[in-house]
Amino acid sequence: MTSEPIVPKRDVNGPRNALTTGTVNPMQRTMGLMGATGVGVGAIVGGGILALAGVAFSTTGPSAIVAFGLNGAIALLTALSFAEMSAAFPESGGTYTFAKKVLSVRVAFGVGWVVWFASLVAAVLYALGFASFALLAIHEVLVRWGAEPPEWIASRWVGTGLAIAATGGYTVGLLRRTGGGGQWINVTKSLVFVFVIAGGLWALTGMESGEVVTRLRPFFPGGASGLFQAMGFTFIALQGFDLIAAVAGEVKDPGRNIPRAMVGSLGIALVIYLPLLFVVAVVGVAPGERIAGLAQAQPEGVVAIAAGRFLGNFGYWLVIAAGILSMLSALQANLFAASRVGFAMGRDRTLAPAMGQLDPHSETPRRSVWATSGIVALIVLVVPDVATAGAASSLIFLVTFAIAHLISILVRKRMSPDAMPFRAPAFPFVPLVGGIACVGLAFFQGVSVPLAGVITVMWLFAGVGLYAFRFAGRARTFDASSEAVDPLLVKYRGRSPLVLLPVDDVANAASLAAVASAFCPPGVGRVLLLSAVCPPSEWKSRELPPSLIEMSDVLRETVNEAFTSGLSPEAMLTVAPNHWNEIARVARLHRCESILLGFRSMKDQAREPGFNELVSEAHSDVILLRMPPGWRFLETRRILIPIGGRGMHSPLRARLLGSLRRQTDPQATYICLLPREVKPDEYRRARTLVRIRAEDEMGGNATTAVEYCDDPAGEIIRRAAKHDLVILGLQQTKSRHRAISDFTLRVAEETDCAILILGQKMG
Repeated sequence: MTSEPIVPKRDVNGPRNALTTGTVNPMQRTMGLMGATGVGVGAIVGGGILALAGVAFSTTGPSAIVAFGLNGAIALLTALSFAEMSAAFPESGGTYTFAKKVLSVRVAFGVGWVVWFASLVAAVLYALGFASFALLAIHEVLVRWGAEPPEWIASRWVGTGLAIAATGGYTVGLLRRTGGGGQWINVTKSLVFVFVIAGGLWALTGMESGEVVTRLRPFFPGGASGLFQAMGFTFIALQGFDLIAAVAGEVKDPGRNIPRAMVGSLGIALVIYLPLLFVVAVVGVAPGERIAGLAQAQPEGVVAIAAGRFLGNFGYWLVIAAGILSMLSALQANLFAASRVGFAMGRDRTLAPAMGQLDPHSETPRRSVWATSGIVALIVLVVPDVATAGAASSLIFLVTFAIAHLISILVRKRMSPDAMPFRAPAFPFVPLVGGIACVGLAFFQGVSVPLAGVITVMWLFAGVGLYAFRFAGRARTFDASSEAVDPLLVKYRGRSPLVLLPVDDVANAASLAAVASAFCPPGVGRVLLLSAVCPPSEWKSRELPPSLIEMSDVLRETVNEAFTSGLSPEAMLTVAPNHWNEIARVARLHRCESILLGFRSMKDQAREPGFNELVSEAHSDVILLRMPPGWRFLETRRILIPIGGRGMHSPLRARLLGSLRRQTDPQATYICLLPREVKPDEYRRARTLVRIRAEDEMGGNATTAVEYCDDPAGEIIRRAAKHDLVILGLQQTKSRHRAISDFTLRVAEETDCAILILGQKMG
């Protein structure tokens, strides 16, 4: 037998008893404008263009400049949408966080799974890019010293080893500090590119205009197809501003700093990229040579070779050094961001909850960092080269950016302007054009590079399986609790839950209205009050029967109580031969999310015709409340929650408890009663189950107990005397219908405290 309180850990979701609007932040805000901009610059500037400029030039020739320019326009539109949402929801997680706020938890998992993978694959790209530049440097050093480069330098496994070593090195750094760091690398590599551009422009002054035009011909050797293909290959080179959203929970003054950091980092990248590509294409090739031919021969070293042409040996080595620094800083930025996406998903139970925990000493998501780095190392072993990694990264990011544009439209429609510190201009032009461009380019990329599409589809299938069989249950429960604690989530998701509340007694009205508000949050949900009256045996003309007059008075008083509870009720008075059948009809007609039924005695109601059919077959959540005289929901302090079965009603219970925690400070006891003959491993599983339910539904603020008992109902009845409320669940029959079990009926009849019986809708 065990009985132990769950000591609340550091709350990875912030204050659970406060009404929040998406500003929950479990980590300290340590990054200012420069730090946030540094995350974007570190991810964008250098690594992508040095790794993929050769691919772009070999595909579309000098028009690679146009490809990068068009990608820049798409990226700018996307950055504006990201900036608007990140300022409104300044939490770590990026697109996943946005999806969680305005879509269902199931869709949010899919978005987060893709976003996480996008940063993982981007990290793979830059890890492999670092290995390529490092090996190129080693090769050139040996050649210049007169030594014959050994064959192992060209081995794929050597490059793989270097990539994994770099990943491991940054993993250690991310385990020790919360900030992104690496500002000195950003400044150094940016100065290098400025120097290279200045040298190229100086060399350009000595060329005749006719020669410049000649070297830019043919400008579109691959036609429109080649241009679009180059855009698809290289879009990842402008990815990085979105990583600021992924770490938004660590940015100070997010409403002001995040939009500036996103647009600023992208602007810095474009100011460097476009002039650099121009000078490489014009003065970086030998007389009679064309940039497409040079890129096809030396795709990974094309920028370094071009710099060597107009700056000499010093320029060559300067770019090699900048390439190594750029790849490392981009690797660090993507590992950093991916670990925060994993952390946000673990926090919400859409990934393993352990990933959502912070290390108490370093304040870093240690387990998420380890998981992220481990997957990156595995993908490095599988992906054959930089070009494939770049193609897969670009495709995945284009998909996530298209989703972000769609979410930004929903956010703009559902949020109050006062709650949005930054609003992107030209709405809805920005998200519509940006989203269409991302979708079109992603489709073209998937067709042009089938392997990139295959990698993406395989990851999605893996995610669907994991969510369905591993994470779905806890994620739905935790999400229901989050909606109850923060009712604005319901509004942002476009939901307006309708609770059907049949009434027949004014004495019950206040308590029922308070419970109804737990399932239809004030200001967001709706409650439909129903008085269903049986027709009288005789109906005299022009006279209302007494039963109708009485029920209209009851309905009027209940409306007043509902308004007092903060609800905006609708009222309906109907005449029908069967009370329970009428409730089922109205619930079906109005598509009610929940049906709340209040009783004095459960046993008497269970015998009435139509009651069991309503409980069993209604396409709504069913909540049965047996309450003693004078009981008030908001005065509930001690709650007893027997645990057993598969937890099908756990999300509904989490919603109820979350609403109560938002308004009061209840103390819950979760108890599991086992037969004495159970095996030790079953006992251990029961302890784990009870602890998980308490953590997901009550944020850990609960006491758990696992005991051996031969009379479970009798033990619950005994314990109920010391509690204000007992929460039970309806039984699921073999035919997948709901039913009131003998256990539940006995507890309801032999206790004096309030009994709440929950029935999650089936299917």
